[in-house]
Amino acid sequence: MAKRGTPGCCSSFPRRSTETMRLIVSAIIGVSVGYLVGISFPTVNITKLTFPSNIISFIEDRNSGLATQALLNHAWNSANNQNRKNSTSNTTNTLKIYVPSNPRGAERLPPKILMPESDLYLRRLWGNPEEDLIMQPKYLVTFTVGYDQKKNIDAAVKKVSIDILYSKISVLQFSENFQIILFHYDGRTTEWDEFEWSKRAIHVSTRKQTKWWYAKRFLHPDIVAPYEYIFIWDEDLGVEHFNAEEYIKLVKKHGLEISQPGLEPNNGLTWQMTKRRGDQEVHNFVEIMATVFSRDAWRCVWHLIQNDLVHGWGLDFALRKCVDVSGSLFIAVDSYSNAQWIAHQVVPSLGNQGEAENGKAPWVGVRERCRKEWQIFQTRLSEAEKRYYLSKGITPPNSTIV
Repeated sequence: MAKRGTPGCCSSFPRRSTETMRLIVSAIIGVSVGYLVGISFPTVNITKLTFPSNIISFIEDRNSGLATQALLNHAWNSANNQNRKNSTSNTTNTLKIYVPSNPRGAERLPPKILMPESDLYLRRLWGNPEEDLIMQPKYLVTFTVGYDQKKNIDAAVKKVSIDILYSKISVLQFSENFQIILFHYDGRTTEWDEFEWSKRAIHVSTRKQTKWWYAKRFLHPDIVAPYEYIFIWDEDLGVEHFNAEEYIKLVKKHGLEISQPGLEPNNGLTWQMTKRRGDQEVHNFVEIMATVFSRDAWRCVWHLIQNDLVHGWGLDFALRKCVDVSGSLFIAVDSYSNAQWIAHQVVPSLGNQGEAENGKAPWVGVRERCRKEWQIFQTRLSEAEKRYYLSKGITPPNSTIV
């Protein structure tokens, strides 16, 4: 009876052998498939190759009937799809424009379409754009005005009389070489149409604002870049002894970056050093009443103007910081032409745009604001210079601010 169990024990051996063979065959098929896939797709990133779920199931299922050819077909399709996706992505990235050297915000534009600078030239609404400008003004002159000063501005812009060999002749003051801008602090603009020259001027109107408020917002260096010189003038200037074209000749002769005509010595002087002299053509100091800037100097000065300090007091003492002085030459700033001079008529028109408070006249509050702004500007500039020097590990020098 003991011998009957022996055949039963031995009969399980063939089944174990069959299972072992199936495992070996499965392993060989898996290795073969992996090898064939590897040599068939040398450029495919295998780590990114995704096999269909039924292939995975076949490897796990000994009884699966999926043929080797089907395995290869699935692998081939998966690789092709991945290649197409990669090719499309690479093409899209290549066609995207990105130029880091472009102005900030314009990196996605082709450089040849960029127009980083503009101008204030007046253009037509019709015709060929290339034919809009018969001539391009070379200089820019701005006046911050109220309508009450219309006669004075008309005299300043239109024509003046000068003496040549004791004879009076009329010459054009601001010719077509000048683009004229009127900044209106009283909101009255249409009334200026009575003057022919006003029809070719640019009018900007915001009530109760100063010329430095306007200059900071409407005379950005990239807007006024086409103009060689920028005149930023008050409205109460007498120009009987001044000619703009002749003054420009003097400015170019002396290479002046920031300048102002000398002032009539008997009226309206704020600083004694600004009055005209009879013994020299230029001398040192420029204030903010009738300043003339080269376009390069204006690029610096525009950044120096503070957004919230609208009167510009103290700015005249800092203007020289915007001039590149080489060696001992310091004639590029602070010029007054004794041959071309103006008169300050001292009309407190803008001062009257203030508000009466505590029984004080409107101009009193305006003057107090001017003095306060001067102190704020001095402090800001002094502190900015100190922080700069300290950041460089340099002991700040004595302040040159007055």
